[in-house]
Amino acid sequence: MWELFSYGVISLWLEMAGIETIGKNTIAILKWQAGLPQLISPENSDEILTLEVDEYLEGLKTKGLLTADAQGIWIQSELISLHSHEGTIPIPGASLTKIATSLAALETWGPQHQFETLISTTGPITNGILRGDLVINGGSDPYFVWEEAIALGNTIEKLGINQVTGNLVIVGNFWMNERYNHVVAGQFLQEGINSATWSRNVRSIYNRMPPGTPMPKVAIAGSVISQKSVSQKIPIIRHKSLPLVYILKTMNAESKNNLAERLAKNLGGPKVVQRKAAWSAGVPEGEIQLINGSGLGVENQISPRAATAMLVAIQQRLQTSEWVIADLFPVSGYDTGTLADQSRNIPQGAAVKTGTLNDVIALAGVFPTREQGLVWFTIVNRSPYWEETRAEQDKFLQELVNRWGVTMPPIGIIPKINGNRLGLGDSQRNDILLGN
Repeated sequence: MWELFSYGVISLWLEMAGIETIGKNTIAILKWQAGLPQLISPENSDEILTLEVDEYLEGLKTKGLLTADAQGIWIQSELISLHSHEGTIPIPGASLTKIATSLAALETWGPQHQFETLISTTGPITNGILRGDLVINGGSDPYFVWEEAIALGNTIEKLGINQVTGNLVIVGNFWMNERYNHVVAGQFLQEGINSATWSRNVRSIYNRMPPGTPMPKVAIAGSVISQKSVSQKIPIIRHKSLPLVYILKTMNAESKNNLAERLAKNLGGPKVVQRKAAWSAGVPEGEIQLINGSGLGVENQISPRAATAMLVAIQQRLQTSEWVIADLFPVSGYDTGTLADQSRNIPQGAAVKTGTLNDVIALAGVFPTREQGLVWFTIVNRSPYWEETRAEQDKFLQELVNRWGVTMPPIGIIPKINGNRLGLGDSQRNDILLGN
């Protein structure tokens, strides 16, 4: 039952039906357009669940928690739709938008993709001194932070460079600590590679790194400048980012808006994300309407069905890798991030994405049950009462789990990535090129 919702099972069904060749998103398109049996069909609606949903919404209304009529709910088990309340109507979903950004990123780059930053010099190195500039050629790494700078500084020192007589030159798309001004990002890097200049904040971050991590002291005498290009440079280090799956994990677990925005821009903008996500999930593009990649703004609108379909598409996209959907989203009982910040009481083992705007409380994800297998859901409530509405959402999910039976998460949704320890500052991702 756990793996029923898989590309392989449906592919076998199609082959038995005489359809030998299918496109990458054919399954999803057939699914949502009722091209396969036991998929989206009113006959599959769970009557008891319908009553429970009605009671849930009526309870919110009675308690005065709802300020708008638009409330969206979609629940399905494996291949079977269990309930839809305004499920195909686009509605502001807040950070559920990051599901679309995640799916488009996976489709474009793959889970193992690493963004590369090239470090070069423009002069000779003698007695620990680089007599020239240190050049940083950015490769659009969206998650270069203090730990990465510290590790890079240690690798630079490993090459025998302690001082730079020239400038720190930024070329290409180099960003740091979610600051996208090249000079500001370069100033952060200049501080990060020289522990003699660290602020209290940087020292605090360093203290969370593995014990014994060296404290780099690479002093740059010149200024931080931004240029379009640099000629006559010698590559010395290729820095590789965390794999994309780790970046998406932190984006979703901590709901980092700037990180989501940068990924969306790298992908070509929100309309490209919208188109790729809809195609990959096999839903009409009209059910995913985006103005950015983060979800900031009620203009970002996604139907509950589309949000669920994108989660399912992500799980399917990961089937040929070592990762599962729980490696991209926070898991109740495993990760902190928004789940801890919001004090959620979501069923143990559920992989979810939260979303919050002024009057939007959204939750989408998947949780395991004994009777229904993996249950995929999206709940979007229009309410300004955050804590109360979140508590009602959690209570509703707990009731579903109690009804269908508690079970241990199957291997298919047990995370391998701990969102609290991503492996930032690993010097092994710095490839030394000088002398190779």
